[in-house]
Amino acid sequence: MPSNAGTTRLVIVESPAKAKTISGYLGPGYVVEASFGHVRDLPRNAAEIPAAYEDKPWARLGVDVDNGFAALYVVSADRKKQITKLKSLAKEVDEIFLATDEDREGEAIAWHLVETLKPKVPVKRMVFHEITKPAIQAAVANPREIDRDLVDAQEARRILDRLYGYEVSPVLWRKVRSGLSAGRVQSVATRIVVERERQRMAFRTAEYWDILATLAVANPGEGPRTFNATLIALGGDRIATGKDFEPTTGRVKPGAGVVHLDESGARGLAARLEGRPFTVTRVEEKPYRRRPYAPFITSTLQQEAARKLRLSSQQTMRTAQRLYENGYITYMRTDSVNLSETAIAAARRQIVELYGERSVPPEPRRYTGKVKNAQEAHEAIRPAGDNFRTPGEVAKELSADEFKLYELIWRRTIASQMTDAVGSSVSVRIRALSSAGEEADFGATGKTITDPGFLRAYVESSDDENAEAEDAERRLPTLTKDQPLTAEELAAQGHHTQPPARYTEASLVKALEELGIGRPSTYASIMQTIQDRGYVFKRGQAMIPSFLAFAVIGLLERHYPRLIDYDFTASMENELDEIAGGDHAAVDFLTSFYFGSANGTGDQAIAHAGGLKKLVTENLSDIDARSVNSIPLFTDEDGREVVVRVGRYGPYLQRALPGEQPAPPAEGEEGGGQGDRAPIPEGLAPDELTPEKVHELFLGGGGERKLGDDPATGEPILLKSGRFGPYVASGDRKSSLLRSQSPDSLTFDQALQLLSLPRVIGTDPEGNEVVANNGRYGPYVKRGDEFRSLDSEDKMFTVTLDEALALLAAPKTRQRRAAAPPLREMGNDPATEKPLVIKDGRFGPYVTDGETNASLRRGQTPEALTLEEASEMLAEKRAKGPAPKKKAAKKAAPAKKTTAAKKTAAAKSTAAKKTTTAKTTTAKKTPAKKATPKKATTSPE
Repeated sequence: MPSNAGTTRLVIVESPAKAKTISGYLGPGYVVEASFGHVRDLPRNAAEIPAAYEDKPWARLGVDVDNGFAALYVVSADRKKQITKLKSLAKEVDEIFLATDEDREGEAIAWHLVETLKPKVPVKRMVFHEITKPAIQAAVANPREIDRDLVDAQEARRILDRLYGYEVSPVLWRKVRSGLSAGRVQSVATRIVVERERQRMAFRTAEYWDILATLAVANPGEGPRTFNATLIALGGDRIATGKDFEPTTGRVKPGAGVVHLDESGARGLAARLEGRPFTVTRVEEKPYRRRPYAPFITSTLQQEAARKLRLSSQQTMRTAQRLYENGYITYMRTDSVNLSETAIAAARRQIVELYGERSVPPEPRRYTGKVKNAQEAHEAIRPAGDNFRTPGEVAKELSADEFKLYELIWRRTIASQMTDAVGSSVSVRIRALSSAGEEADFGATGKTITDPGFLRAYVESSDDENAEAEDAERRLPTLTKDQPLTAEELAAQGHHTQPPARYTEASLVKALEELGIGRPSTYASIMQTIQDRGYVFKRGQAMIPSFLAFAVIGLLERHYPRLIDYDFTASMENELDEIAGGDHAAVDFLTSFYFGSANGTGDQAIAHAGGLKKLVTENLSDIDARSVNSIPLFTDEDGREVVVRVGRYGPYLQRALPGEQPAPPAEGEEGGGQGDRAPIPEGLAPDELTPEKVHELFLGGGGERKLGDDPATGEPILLKSGRFGPYVASGDRKSSLLRSQSPDSLTFDQALQLLSLPRVIGTDPEGNEVVANNGRYGPYVKRGDEFRSLDSEDKMFTVTLDEALALLAAPKTRQRRAAAPPLREMGNDPATEKPLVIKDGRFGPYVTDGETNASLRRGQTPEALTLEEASEMLAEKRAKGPAPKKKAAKKAAPAKKTTAAKKTAAAKSTAAKKTTTAKTTTAKKTPAKKATPKKATTSPE
């Protein structure tokens, strides 16, 4: 505690890094401490429910829905030590300043701190949008009260998500697979990805051709001598392009009125145009002008960081968080494109210094956001301070990712206050008459930038990697009407229509924002959640839905369509915004949503359906689990219906004739199916299950293929596929394929070899049997309980008795593995000065200072982890304290019974059995009341 005699204040922030930065700006008289994020939440499992509430019927939810949706909040185990510390500090100060983030979530954290600490001294709320000395000092000088409307909105959001997750998820457990989760926003985001994949699965490609002409001018002057032009019309009719084809049939759209050139047609036309004169028929020149992009908001920052830096949404937000907490940028969760007057002045000064006065427009630029009901009242994301530091000035202070992101933000901010990019665009039409008298029209466009303006500082990227950049020029020669041209080359070009591109994290965030779903603080967590839940996986940047996602979304679409309706989800966001603005009451909104009260403010379609509670409990038996978990693909050439089944052990293919009766599965396979089955390789995208691929899977890795008949028994030898991979079977004998073998190339002789395992090599002098076999850890020889490994799989079939006995006679040698070197040395911990290293452990990489270990979180890599992140992770782990040791259960000593007692016990046992039988018979006649289900032990959120 500070020793000065004046007023002492406790400032509470979320993170240690933020505390360290702010502490340096406040000086003596202030104690700055971190809460380590949220301090209270609804109970996550049964173990967190206080004993006093365990018997409450609503304890499972953590929300008393019958009494104003009162929430049961508990301090999580990993925060109790820190709360104790904060309570102790609160007793020694004169004032408390709550300096959590200035958004709904930050406001809620501040309120939870007051409710938990119950301080006896005045509490004030200090807010700021950047962590600089002037901003922190201004925040201390101008505190405010906690905004209860913002708190109510955040609390309503949390309760809404809990009700949705805890009521809808159990339906998925019963009908799809245990342990699944549904979420108000995550389910909608998953639906968007699934719908795109369905479009790709239904897509049928089309081929179309055109001609690319390389044309030359006789006197080019200062411009280029040659340029390219593309065939755009033939005989006055437009040449077909990709947009003219139906995506689901691959045929030209009815009434398109276009010429569809195939390869022979394009090559023939090119040949007929060889040596023919080309003439310019039209030249149109227009001025080109491009305004700067608005400064970054959360969604656009995530999109551009993904495109330019290949960062995930989580990586972008973690990096931005560090930049914010260390005073480099303003608050990074915002949907406002506004810049303060101070920021505009700083940007304009810096533009003059770096690019000259001509690059600054006469009047400052002001931007209007397109995001409906923008929640936060912050500025856009920009460099912090009244004078922006250039990337060069901060390069040595930042990690690689931090520097790249700071530079991106700095450039975007500067560019937003620069002049327009100006130039001219030219459109040219050219005609040639083929040797057969056909009129062929070609087109070319050009763009010349005379003043790049803001493009000197920043050029936005596109989700389409083949798209042309804004600053790219296409220069054409100076052309005039009726000018003759010479064709130096005429090349027929083939094209294929492309299915709609899969979503990336960037484009999915953009789609959610356009639909009005989610908010700046939730985008990154949505992206991570749908991947963590197994609904979406990434291949490069593309987001691919799993077959599990198809089953879940199929169930919700068929039985609860309103819950994943885009407009409905957006309307809930709007109503939460109205609660934040003080225009609606949270209780009315929650009542309408959950119970269906038509007097509330919730969605009327849900209200009229009786509310969420009624929706998910009535008609549950109408949901056919088999239908939900079946994804139809197509009917094959033999008339068999091919479907994907989402089973207990993962997705698999199944084919059967219509109406074919269920056949019992092979051992280790899924139950309750029909016809042939084949496993689906992990990582295969749904749209890749073409008829050709399905045929390959049934033949190569699944289904059932006869290899021949066993010459010794006459029984067929079959290649099958089970839960643990391909295997061969004949009669009662089964054997898995070796690691070196492939189902595609397995021969009959190899199958016979496999079925010979385990192979009896012979007996030792004592008469003990010696066997060769294949096991979990590879090939081995065995005698009794003695095992020795073989150095190759082939040895199982060739090892002799003498060789096996020699191996078994040799002593077992266990070489102690030398300690692996650390994956990375990070330097000294800023908090403790201890050296930090990243090591590879049994459960993955972890960071350690020699005393405390912290596993890297999902999405973190040893290469990308920063020293600040590592320090914060270890600080959080130390704050939790050591894990409690599990006490071994004491075994009760068995009671000694006398002979008489044993007889009495036997008599009682017989009587008990009779009583039990009687109770069972009675129970069959009278249905028993359902027992209250045990409280959930895992959170579906």
